[in-house]
Amino acid sequence: MLLNSNSQVTEFILAGFPYLHGYQPVLFIVFLVIYIIILTGNTLILIGVIVDQRLHKPMYFFLSNLAVLDMVFTTSIIPKMLILFIFNANTISFSACFAQMCISHSMGQFECFLLMVMAYDRYVAICSPLHYMSIMNKRFNILLAIMSFVVACLAIVSISIFTAQFPFNGPNVINHCFCDHFFISRLACGDITPLTIWAMSIILIIVFIPFLLVVLSYINILNAILKISSAAGRKKAFSTCSSHLTVVIIYYISIVSSFSSYKIDVVSDEFHALGTIFFSVVTPALNPIIYTLRNKDVREAIKMFVESKIVTKI
Repeated sequence: MLLNSNSQVTEFILAGFPYLHGYQPVLFIVFLVIYIIILTGNTLILIGVIVDQRLHKPMYFFLSNLAVLDMVFTTSIIPKMLILFIFNANTISFSACFAQMCISHSMGQFECFLLMVMAYDRYVAICSPLHYMSIMNKRFNILLAIMSFVVACLAIVSISIFTAQFPFNGPNVINHCFCDHFFISRLACGDITPLTIWAMSIILIIVFIPFLLVVLSYINILNAILKISSAAGRKKAFSTCSSHLTVVIIYYISIVSSFSSYKIDVVSDEFHALGTIFFSVVTPALNPIIYTLRNKDVREAIKMFVESKIVTKI
């Protein structure tokens, strides 16, 4: 059980967005639409990858992982947000709060590693095309996905367990609409400096090391593309990684805005809350849109599936 025996707090109160309390119905509709887009878009990507033999490639295997990740990520937080907005059900138990924090933060860090692995996949495809299938074989791909998931979970669980060891004796109001470590840690009693240092150290390792490897991969990819003699060849090579590069840029912009305020009292709670919303909700909604708009194969696979279902019903 996560609850510290010295803690008096057994549940937390989610304040939501105090500065937007008059717009609860609007917030409900906005986040419901976003959630539907996330579930629908990622489900279509999954179905397209499964039913279209042309998409049975390493690149789309990792895209499928990203689709599942985004659905789990947002499902861990958005349903509770919707209940908060429409029914004002703002309490959450201590254990449920930490479980939500573990799942959402683990999925966020898993995405870091997954984007790194996808960058490596593009690097091998462009820089070593003749050895691509032998390097990015099925067993290796599964191993990369599992390792990314396990490392992300272990890192976040260690932070959560460390946090739970502090006594929570009040106050118990989280100035956000879901359980975020930034807000929870500030409710702990005692000196949380060691906790803050530990959490920041873990975050720096599991966020910026993958980022550096992604940058390194794309430096090599860019060098390889520039060496291609024909303009058509360069365009084709770049198009194979443009969707992923777009997702990476948006992801790291959102994660920097979210974690830039991690140090206590640097900026307002509102800034951090908006940063985490963009990172946790908006980015997962953009991912399927980017991959369907910019990837012809995914678009065609989804189109074929939808058309086949329409024909079947007719």
